[in-house]
Amino acid sequence: MRADEPVSDEGMGGDILERQPLHWLLLAFLVGFALLLRTETMLVGSFWGLSSNTWFWLSIASAVVHQFYVWFVWRVELHGRLVTRLIGRRWGFGLYALDFSLLLMARFLTIVGLAIANAGTLPWPPPVVYLLAVVLAVPFVYLQYSVLRYFGIRRAMGLDHFEPALRNEPLVREGIFAYIPNAMYAVGFLGLYLPGLLLFSQAALLAAAFQHAYIWVHYYCTELPDMRHIYGVHELRERY
Repeated sequence: MRADEPVSDEGMGGDILERQPLHWLLLAFLVGFALLLRTETMLVGSFWGLSSNTWFWLSIASAVVHQFYVWFVWRVELHGRLVTRLIGRRWGFGLYALDFSLLLMARFLTIVGLAIANAGTLPWPPPVVYLLAVVLAVPFVYLQYSVLRYFGIRRAMGLDHFEPALRNEPLVREGIFAYIPNAMYAVGFLGLYLPGLLLFSQAALLAAAFQHAYIWVHYYCTELPDMRHIYGVHELRERY
């Protein structure tokens, strides 16, 4: 089947739950590991009437809801074109993109709230913390520029699940993508560490580390299998 041919109602084959049991298992492991690493210091403080503990769980929940939402929309669209058949291609992706953006913003804002609530609990010397913040901020900012300049926000959100024509697009090798494989995952979540560093919050740093580790679960359990369906196994090896 050519990339520009419409997909039948039966979709492209495959299983909507492909690798999702592993996703759930790894999620449980990450939550348990985060609980083991959490200390009493990370429970200190509150913001807007919510305790640090509540903000911590909100940050975890925001990541889980976001990634489950992306998995569901991607899979039902990829394997059955359910979203575009019900809403239409243009409005289907637009609604998904809006939800994606709001959920991604919630991930960051809950970490900000946690960092404010738990501020001042990180015992590291300020020069070390600020230097680390700069080291993380530089590639993070460069990634944002590279996405806007070379990749495109819509494509970064998963437009290739909705637009078959994108399967013929060449692999982006400009900007940060020329230097770092899987830069969206390796670098894109470095910004989540900045609130914890700038406000010296142990709990916010732990929440950021959880979210960063969890996005790799999304890559291995959701995006990578999807890319194999979209591009084919052999072509995927050449492209990625």
